Amino acid sequence: MVARPRRVGDVTKIPLRRFTARALPIDDQDRVLLLHGFDPERPESPFWFTIGGGLEDGETAAEAAARELFEEAGIRAGVEEFSGPYGTSTIEFCWAEYAITQDQVFLAVRVGDAVVSFEHMEQIEKDTTIAYRWWSVEELESTEEVFFPEDLAAILRKVTAGGAGFA
Repeated sequence: MVARPRRVGDVTKIPLRRFTARALPIDDQDRVLLLHGFDPERPESPFWFTIGGGLEDGETAAEAAARELFEEAGIRAGVEEFSGPYGTSTIEFCWAEYAITQDQVFLAVRVGDAVVSFEHMEQIEKDTTIAYRWWSVEELESTEEVFFPEDLAAILRKVTAGGAGFA
């Protein structure tokens, strides 16, 4: 099957299929680290999102999660420190000039009181990421802010139900 450009509204988007690992860094207070950013075509509509990105050739989900955690938040964690998956899904969304179909898996890692840095991000990530924040289940359940995935509170409950080591 050949991917063809897709029209979204009055704009043609480039189709992109990707397989991603989403890292859920959890601090000592059972809060998850999220990034705040925006689609470069819609900077007026920021949202919160999990750290993560596409698997590179031959890379496992845990290897991709560890790499992305360092690249996007400056936090180092060993592949063996990740647990899960705590959820999987396939989503469709638009970002910049792309119409993306994304298969994603959520892996968690305990990071304690890690220091967050955007130093290792790619330039487009630096240009479209404006903040970070640690979120509790209760904060996710009560906020009016937009975050993805929408069922993140349930995923975080599943992660933290296992205790300190995330059984």
